[in-house]
Amino acid sequence: MAESLPQPPQPVAGSSKSGWLPAKSWQHFVAGGLGGMCGAIVTSPFDVVKTRLQSSLFREKHATFSLAGNGVVAVPPRTNLLYNFVETGHILRDIYRDESPRALFKGLGPTLVGVIPARSINFFAYGNGKQIIANKLNDGVENSWVHLGAATLAGIVTGTATNPIWVVKTRLQLEAEHKKSPSSLSSQQQRRISTNSWGMIKKILREEGIRGFYKGLSASYLGVTEGTIQWTLYERLKKLTANTEGKGGAAEWFGMLGSAGTAKCVASLITYPHEVLRTRLRQPLVDGKVKYTGLVQTLRLVIAEEGAASLYGGLSAHLMRVIPNAAVMFFIYEAALRW
Repeated sequence: MAESLPQPPQPVAGSSKSGWLPAKSWQHFVAGGLGGMCGAIVTSPFDVVKTRLQSSLFREKHATFSLAGNGVVAVPPRTNLLYNFVETGHILRDIYRDESPRALFKGLGPTLVGVIPARSINFFAYGNGKQIIANKLNDGVENSWVHLGAATLAGIVTGTATNPIWVVKTRLQLEAEHKKSPSSLSSQQQRRISTNSWGMIKKILREEGIRGFYKGLSASYLGVTEGTIQWTLYERLKKLTANTEGKGGAAEWFGMLGSAGTAKCVASLITYPHEVLRTRLRQPLVDGKVKYTGLVQTLRLVIAEEGAASLYGGLSAHLMRVIPNAAVMFFIYEAALRW
């Protein structure tokens, strides 16, 4: 009986006991954008590392070599997950030492430009979508299927709207690798490498046209499963900690933080390969040629050239980024709604 009462999705819905008010809709938009912004700033260095570890350009540049018979062969990088955490620390140190502290926040501009509307759209579409789906299709009652449908809808809308921004961000984060690998680019391309977001936008438009801004969109749609799992699991975990709700204090907030972090961790581990495929699809042209042309072609090529383990390249940096990111984002989101 309690579940059928008009008290939408607990705190995450941000609705009042009197019903779903139009004024509450924009609160999801604002709170989601604020949470996304704070999370992105805090975890930006790990995002840079993750992007480079996912890229084949980075892997080729940092490949090690050893003598074998009469020739020299490349030694594949270690794929042990625990070592990857150590490697993440080494890369952070190298970027700080060799490029500058500012390089740890490379791509943060387009990240914020993308994260704020992306999170705003996502939280807005999810928060309102589950209310509409529940009211129209399930007699006003929320359950896991309602959450699943709302999360899928929110993911598709968000991915379509923000894909161009993520393409620019990825190119900027890989830019330093290009500058250090002149053999992979012609002199003309080296001179044209951009130093800011607007320059990168013009470069993509000039070399690849409008379609260049939608590279990796198919992988983004595949990644909708991550957001769907995350939202559905988050709602379920929140119910498990429902006994702390309304009591205030640290217990309630720690329950919320734990739910957000755990949901993101599980969703990321299940769906991570799409992140690598998306980064490969968004890589810049090399000598005017496109290496990765489609989702299936990229999957086959990566496995053939580097092995299936490479689909989890950068996982350590990704987890070190997304788990605290999700915790911060949902904490700010919930706090902003309640405030």
